[in-house]
Amino acid sequence: MEFEEIKSEREYDRIMEEILDIMNKGEANLSSDESEKLRLMALAAQAYEKKHYYVEPPRTFQGMIELRMYELKLKQKDLATKLGVSNAKLSLILSGKQRPDVPFIKAVHTELDIPADFILHHI
Repeated sequence: MEFEEIKSEREYDRIMEEILDIMNKGEANLSSDESEKLRLMALAAQAYEKKHYYVEPPRTFQGMIELRMYELKLKQKDLATKLGVSNAKLSLILSGKQRPDVPFIKAVHTELDIPADFILHHI
């Protein structure tokens, strides 16, 4: 059994509702057929999302920091505290008016889990 490609937004919405209905039963209450159907629908939905909802990754150091802020639900002042810098310094770095120093870059790497290779290619 293979998953069929989702061809429209309406079909995607229907599949997502069906996935939710099956998941609401609870994993322990699913038959093997339902589990397999759920797996195939999830793969189809994932393929549709990848094709239609793709968001390009950030292309700048500042953009990556802002993405991680969003993902971690951090306000700028909270991020400044987490990185051990003043809010003013963070603001200057994010606006491109000040270059980040080594301690800041290390903090971004460790605290925000931004890969070192991305940082090296974008600062």
